[in-house]
Amino acid sequence: MNKVTRFIHHHRRVRHAVYQTDTNIRRSVIRSALLLLGFAAVHVTAMVWLEDMALWHAIWLTMTTLTTVGYGDVSASTPAGQAATMLLMFICGITLMTFLISDYVDFRIARRERIRTGHWDWNMADHILIINSPKYNREAYFQRMIMQIRESDEYRDTPIQLLNEDFPDGLPDSLRQLGVVHTTGLASRPDDLKRAGAERASHIVVLARDEYSADSDSYTFDIAYRLFELHLGHLTIVECVEDSNRPRLRNLQIKTVLRPIRSYPEIIVRAMVAPGVELVIEDMFTHADDHPVRFPVWLEGERWADVVNAVVQANLGTPLAYVTKDGEVVTHPDGDHHVHAQSLIILVHTEKTPTIRDVQRAIEVHFNIHAAKLD
Repeated sequence: MNKVTRFIHHHRRVRHAVYQTDTNIRRSVIRSALLLLGFAAVHVTAMVWLEDMALWHAIWLTMTTLTTVGYGDVSASTPAGQAATMLLMFICGITLMTFLISDYVDFRIARRERIRTGHWDWNMADHILIINSPKYNREAYFQRMIMQIRESDEYRDTPIQLLNEDFPDGLPDSLRQLGVVHTTGLASRPDDLKRAGAERASHIVVLARDEYSADSDSYTFDIAYRLFELHLGHLTIVECVEDSNRPRLRNLQIKTVLRPIRSYPEIIVRAMVAPGVELVIEDMFTHADDHPVRFPVWLEGERWADVVNAVVQANLGTPLAYVTKDGEVVTHPDGDHHVHAQSLIILVHTEKTPTIRDVQRAIEVHFNIHAAKLD
């Protein structure tokens, strides 16, 4: 009994001081449950021995007493049996039951708090892991990115996990409602990377911590190197601020290296859904290589496929869309679509940008030749 008394006093004294992690609280729940089960077993034995009860009646009496239901259909009648019930159930059993319930509630609260603050081990697999977060407008950026991921049938139900230290008070409701979970930590720490399940992820995205500073590439490189050591480069999409740092990242067998374009997070989604497309999209954001240009060209019902052939065969670029006479932009129409346009939007090369006259002449020549063949 001295040990039991010390246990109860200790339990009261340190409940809120020591059991502050879900592991410790779970251990306390198990300890209380085992001790309670032991008292219940002793009481059942006492009822069989002192009261000459059948085993089932002894168990029934113990459980109804322990839960304070007390139907009264079975009860101890001898002084010894009554004393055992008072000692084992009323004093110890019910007290331990109270502690057990309290510990379980504490465990649930601790678990909810760890989930909220990003310290829960999700033990995920086949998920999308997004490392770091933008320096500005994090919530809006992630919301747009996740919504674009969910637009893809392939990733509509894929678990998504964020690994960063930028949501200490928990994820905003707008992200939680999209099925996103959060792990508080840094990918530069192996334990945090492991806790986020990097080795079990289907895609890993490493965002630049500061899209305006080339210094963030150093931290990105450190993460990329750790992923390379884990043989995860082929699953990784990395943002790189300074173009001169791209070769270093590619040497780590990183699947895709992109510029951080915060106004267009869809580019990362394209890299997951259709690898290679992201490079074409990225190129459109600069004038370094190919870029779209609008050329005023009047069209009166010509087939879109013929218009595309005219421009491509003249080596002027690739038509992407046209502008109707009402100013509406129509992108990638069907080949048999008859075009009534005032302008064409063409993807051209910066070093070989055609003139307006070049485009108009190419279309005129193509359709004149086509008309001559029909005649």
